[in-house]
Amino acid sequence: MSQVVETAEHAKKDATYFLALKELLFQLADDDLLIAFRGSEWLGLAPHVEEDVAYSSITQNTMGHAVMYYNLLEELGIGTADLLAHDRKSEERRNGIYLEKRNGEGNYLDEPYYDWALAVVRNYFYEAFKKIKLEAVANGSYKPLANVARKVLMEHHYHLAHWKLWIKQLGSSSDEAKKRIQGRVKEAWEEFADVLELGKHANDIRSHNLVSIGEEEMKDRWIDEVRTVLVEIPDGSLGKKYGSGRNGDHTQDLEQAVNTLAEVYNSDKTAAW
Repeated sequence: MSQVVETAEHAKKDATYFLALKELLFQLADDDLLIAFRGSEWLGLAPHVEEDVAYSSITQNTMGHAVMYYNLLEELGIGTADLLAHDRKSEERRNGIYLEKRNGEGNYLDEPYYDWALAVVRNYFYEAFKKIKLEAVANGSYKPLANVARKVLMEHHYHLAHWKLWIKQLGSSSDEAKKRIQGRVKEAWEEFADVLELGKHANDIRSHNLVSIGEEEMKDRWIDEVRTVLVEIPDGSLGKKYGSGRNGDHTQDLEQAVNTLAEVYNSDKTAAW
């Protein structure tokens, strides 16, 4: 099934198409959910008040994107959006592991020693790839998802520009700023590779034209993008230090994030989020 698929009912007629679509949607939803949560933990803690407002807006938008993908999964009969966001086991999550990494030591309510360099590098790397992936999805075969991707891309330009500016500013700032950014870039280079992947269903996702380009081309385009911005690219290949979140590998940081996210949901599972 590689032609345009107009509805969820049509998608469910082909078992391999349905499975590939489900996996892709979980990647998109879970990635946005986790990076939005880590962004929400910066509320009131950003370097200055203007950044606090800007980052909060970006985080709110990103959580809204996750909601749209979970709603598409709900339309496919996978489960309610609330359940899919809040009530799945860690091994069922498909977010990249780097996206679940804690912002730093402590927690939001108790001496949060967070690292702004991590926030900047993580968000720039992620938003640069999100653009590439969504452009591929926007030209894909599942029309409801392609429509959502085009809608997200309309505001995504501002998200990417925001983090690109931060990378450039800190990369040309003080020696301390440069050292911190380069340290986090090196760390990300060892951990980010699974974010760039489509997981074990990559071949079906591509063969069914759910994305218009394959995994390797997405990765190459991402590397080309970051090379235009980073002062220095780490030596060696991109790594997956903690495994692949696309295949259900995760860290304790995900447990902390999901437990915090689901606190209100678990107190009343009939409430709307």
